[in-house]
Amino acid sequence: MELWDAYDKDFNRIDGVTLFRGEPIPDGCLHLVCDFMVKHTDGTYLVMRRDLRKHLGGKWEMSGGGSALQGEDPETAAIREMREETGIIAGNITEIGRLLIAEHHAWTVQFLAVTDCPKDAVVLQEGETIGHQWVDREKLLAMEASGELVSCRVMAILHRMGL
Repeated sequence: MELWDAYDKDFNRIDGVTLFRGEPIPDGCLHLVCDFMVKHTDGTYLVMRRDLRKHLGGKWEMSGGGSALQGEDPETAAIREMREETGIIAGNITEIGRLLIAEHHAWTVQFLAVTDCPKDAVVLQEGETIGHQWVDREKLLAMEASGELVSCRVMAILHRMGL
C-alpha cells in the first residue's frame, strides 16, 4: 500500500496524518505530486508517448511524475519518478513552479532536469510509456497546437523556465 504525507493549503506538512493511495483524501488535506520535464544540454526536450491503455493513451506528454511517497521531499520524489519513468538520473534539477490543484486535492511541484545523457539511453516504463523522442522548442509548440501533445500549457512552462 502506498502511503503519502498530508499537506495544508500553505504547503505545510500536516503532522500525524497519513494518506493512502486509492482512498478519498479528507477535506483540508492535500497530497504532494511532483512533475518533471527533461531538457538535454543540446536544447531539445524529452517527450514521452503515453501507453495506449492509459487515459489519453497514445498522446505525447512533456512531463512525467507522480505522487511523493511518505517522507519524501519534492526534489527526491521528482528524481525518483524521473528514474522510474525514463531511466535518466539527472544531477541538475531545478524547481520551476508550484500549483495547488484543489479538485485533485494536490500540490503539484514542477521541476526541470537538464541532462547530457545519451539520447538512446531512455528506458520506457511498462504500462506508462510506449515511445519517446527529443524535440526542439518549435516542434514542442507545434505538437501542442496540433493536439498530439497532452496540453500542459507549454508556453507557460517554457516561460517559467526562462526559455
